[in-house]
Amino acid sequence: MSESTSEDSFYSKARLALPAILLLALGYEMFEWTFNRIYVPEGYSLVMRYTGPPLPFLPGNLPPAAPGQFAKVDDKGRPQEVGILKDMLGPGRHFRWIGWWETRLVKDTTVKPGEVAVVTCRMGNDLKDGKFLVEGNINETTDKGILRQVLAPGTYRINTYAYAVEVITQQAIPKGAQTKYSGWVSIPTGYVGVVTNLSRGQSDAAMSVIQDKVLQPGLYPINPREQEIDIISVGYSEISIKSSLVSTNGVPQLDESGEPSVMDDETGIAFPSNDGFRIHMDFTAVWGIMPDQAANVIATFGNLDAVETKVVIPQIESICRNKGSSLGAVDLLVGDTRQKFQEDVSNTFHGILEGKGLTLLHGFVRNIHIPQEVRKPIQQKFIADELKLTREQELLTARTEATLREAEKKVDLEKERVSAETMKMVAGAMAEGNKKAEETKAETVKKVAAIDRETAELDAEASVALGKATASSKQLEAKAKSELFSLAVGAFGSSSAYNQWVFASGLPDDVELNLFYAGEGTLWTDLKSFTDVMQAKEATESTKKKADPR
Repeated sequence: MSESTSEDSFYSKARLALPAILLLALGYEMFEWTFNRIYVPEGYSLVMRYTGPPLPFLPGNLPPAAPGQFAKVDDKGRPQEVGILKDMLGPGRHFRWIGWWETRLVKDTTVKPGEVAVVTCRMGNDLKDGKFLVEGNINETTDKGILRQVLAPGTYRINTYAYAVEVITQQAIPKGAQTKYSGWVSIPTGYVGVVTNLSRGQSDAAMSVIQDKVLQPGLYPINPREQEIDIISVGYSEISIKSSLVSTNGVPQLDESGEPSVMDDETGIAFPSNDGFRIHMDFTAVWGIMPDQAANVIATFGNLDAVETKVVIPQIESICRNKGSSLGAVDLLVGDTRQKFQEDVSNTFHGILEGKGLTLLHGFVRNIHIPQEVRKPIQQKFIADELKLTREQELLTARTEATLREAEKKVDLEKERVSAETMKMVAGAMAEGNKKAEETKAETVKKVAAIDRETAELDAEASVALGKATASSKQLEAKAKSELFSLAVGAFGSSSAYNQWVFASGLPDDVELNLFYAGEGTLWTDLKSFTDVMQAKEATESTKKKADPR
């Protein structure tokens, strides 16, 4: 009974506690989503400062961060000091206890193309040893001051408690006759950038140092506290100093000798000759600087306009006046002395510009305007001299033409003479050839007759030799036969025995010999018995043929 009562009491308490727990959890969630929820939209970040609990007796009280320093955090990102945290929260939903944290929503820094951002660090140690630029990137710095590294175009999450950002475009700062550029510096084609350092790296001494190495055409982010850029044109440019001419409606007026008239003023390069005549001169120079000369030009003269007004034009006028005043008006007009004057001026001008670190492509005197009272007599004298030379040349031409005609006649005469001589030589050569041919033919006939005579003699000798040889061979043959007969007779012992052998050798192979004894008496008495024998033999042979017809 007691156990059942205790169980009922437990279940009744649980039924009462469960709604309380649910209500407490719901209240916590409502407090969390109402007061502790922080939403960071896209393009913004959340800067956080840990303040600790609102009441001193609550847990979580921590020591404050060192002045000018961020609050330290542990490995899990939990604060270990009261102060501003270096890291920020990005876009999204975050929960922080309202009593323990102070937050501020800041917009992300956007640097557009054509801009750079100069960043100043507000937290960290003070700079020492004359430094005024801070090394390192955002969130990596340990000192206060302007960062040496500027931000290029892009989007950056920057803690505004710790860093101040200034977005700038290309800045043009006039400094006397020069214009210094910084920020987003654009160097166009045909130009280079001469760099002036406002600091010396680690020492950061505040003094200008122009760098020898220039920037080629392109885009460069330049910190205005670190460097300044002079944009200077490279290559060649032309400058001409010309005299003003008397003209009507823009058309120059010519004097009696066909030369343009110069106005009586100080235009061009005006100077007196050593014989007191007023001379006007025109000069053209094609000069410039190369990229390796740009830094020296900026350091020495400031800019190209200063080079032109302080060096190029004054040197042209000075050289032309000094060298021209040492010559007479006639010397500046005639060919040889005028040519030497122009070469001396060009060479001297080239040497001066080269000594000042500049480049001269061309520098030459274009026109020398001599007063008409000097030029006219000289021109008339030159015309008279030219006319004299013309007449002399015409006379020489006539003489040369007469000599040519005479030479042509001589050529024709020589041609006829050579033709006759040639025909004579051809006829003589043909007669000589015919003579040689007849002599050769007679000599050939004579040699043929001699050869025929020698041939006949050889034939006669051959006939005699052949007759002698035939007689000799017959004689030898007869002798050989007699010797053979003598040997045969000698071999058979007597001549009658030899004759019998010869007779026997001439008989046929199938001859039959029958010997008959005739006895005493004559041959005619014994023929009867010989005839009987022969007939009996013929009968026997006839019988054999009949028996064997083959």
